[in-house]
Amino acid sequence: MNSKYIVPFGQEQPQVANNTTIRATVPLLSAFLFFIVSTIATPAHAQSTSFYQGKTIRIIVGTTSGSLYDQWAQVLVRTMTKHIPGQPKMMVQNMPGIIGIVAANFGYTVAPPDGLTLVMVQRHVYIEQLIERKEVKFDLRRFHWIGSPDKSVPLLFIRADSPYRTVDDILKSADPPKCGASSRSDLTYSMSKVMEVALGGTVNLVVGYSGGSRVNAGIESGEVVCRVTSLDVHLDREPFQNWNKTGFVRHLLLFRRKRDPRVSDVPTIYELMEQKRTPELNRRVAEAILAGNQLGRPMVAPPGTSPEAVKILREAYTKVFSDPDFLAEVKRSRIYLDPSSGVELEDLVRQVMDQPSEVIARLKPLFAG
Repeated sequence: MNSKYIVPFGQEQPQVANNTTIRATVPLLSAFLFFIVSTIATPAHAQSTSFYQGKTIRIIVGTTSGSLYDQWAQVLVRTMTKHIPGQPKMMVQNMPGIIGIVAANFGYTVAPPDGLTLVMVQRHVYIEQLIERKEVKFDLRRFHWIGSPDKSVPLLFIRADSPYRTVDDILKSADPPKCGASSRSDLTYSMSKVMEVALGGTVNLVVGYSGGSRVNAGIESGEVVCRVTSLDVHLDREPFQNWNKTGFVRHLLLFRRKRDPRVSDVPTIYELMEQKRTPELNRRVAEAILAGNQLGRPMVAPPGTSPEAVKILREAYTKVFSDPDFLAEVKRSRIYLDPSSGVELEDLVRQVMDQPSEVIARLKPLFAG
């Protein structure tokens, strides 16, 4: 046996002469090791508590105030802080611009990785990275994904007094209907591109509306006749509820794999791809675009954020979804909850960004400009 044992710093190491001396030192050694472990382990929680206490976490939202991204952020900040050690303040800052690129760039290149800045990036901003748009300064694979409160089920609807009763009517028409969109980050824009590549036809896009409410006003006035929205928003919000009740609109297509029992008569894009025998490459391009719907309205932390901070934020984010106050507010706000964890989003982003060159080559002309 080694004849040396550990003693406090500053003392000489005495030679152990016999077993009696060894037995006498064991309790001292155990106590000392317990002290060392305690001083290492205990402050880990204490440090995270003291770090967040009195601080403010900022959530950067890449859309305008009043959007569903913004609404989710506002709901989250009112509850998530309860589940973070030290219960920091939380605030929302809107940073719209270049279809979500401005906010994503800020989170990647400007925001300090100190656990005090989070970003809600737009769901289809990954396409801008895939097509190598020059304004993109981020790599989504390097963000730390915290979670998402929902998933999108896009629905194409049209004014019932238009001559288009089915998607086939649109595909066969020499003059497809005009659909309104705010920008390339709009569901109407991205899902029209899915129709184009998967079905060989699409709608006429009118892009540039200031927001969804302005598109709705355009539909009511006849300026445009169709739009793609999230099914949950379409069923639970005005003016859609009134439109559905009065028969003002007709539902044409769901952009998901399976039909939804709430609109069971509406076909899915996957059904139509089977009917049209969409070529494999076209199908893969369509699926690359559709994948963004599963991202929902995700929240990320900047690259370089410490593993401890990421763990704390992910745990707090997850705990929110079983918080009674949060669930009550979600119910009052009539927003649809279908959360994803940070780990699930990381896996999804890894798959989405791992596209073959031929898919990317097809995406570029679809989203050019």
